[in-house]
Amino acid sequence: QVQLVESGGGLVQPGESLTLSCAASGMIFSKAALSWYRQGAGREREFVAEITWYSGTNYADVGRGRFTISRDDNKEMVYLQMNSLKPEDTAVYYCYADGTWGRGTLVTVSS
Repeated sequence: QVQLVESGGGLVQPGESLTLSCAASGMIFSKAALSWYRQGAGREREFVAEITWYSGTNYADVGRGRFTISRDDNKEMVYLQMNSLKPEDTAVYYCYADGTWGRGTLVTVSS
């Protein structure tokens, strides 16, 4: 059974950075593509970034140039480093892989 557990969310001020983590289990991690999505209040869940099993990456416009997705196959972890955060980045951030969603971690960007 695939399980994904996000962590690292919190309250930050505009312009600050935050790194989210997602711990995966129950899958052949080294062969999995993993993604980050987010859902702001009253908004639909939207794609943020993806990393393939060979570490190719793809970003939505919302994070391109500010966000970096990475993976550690030894630790079975995927990360989302977010820089220059804006209030509009406030959302619950979800990890997704192999048809499974994590429970999310809340990021709040506010002064």
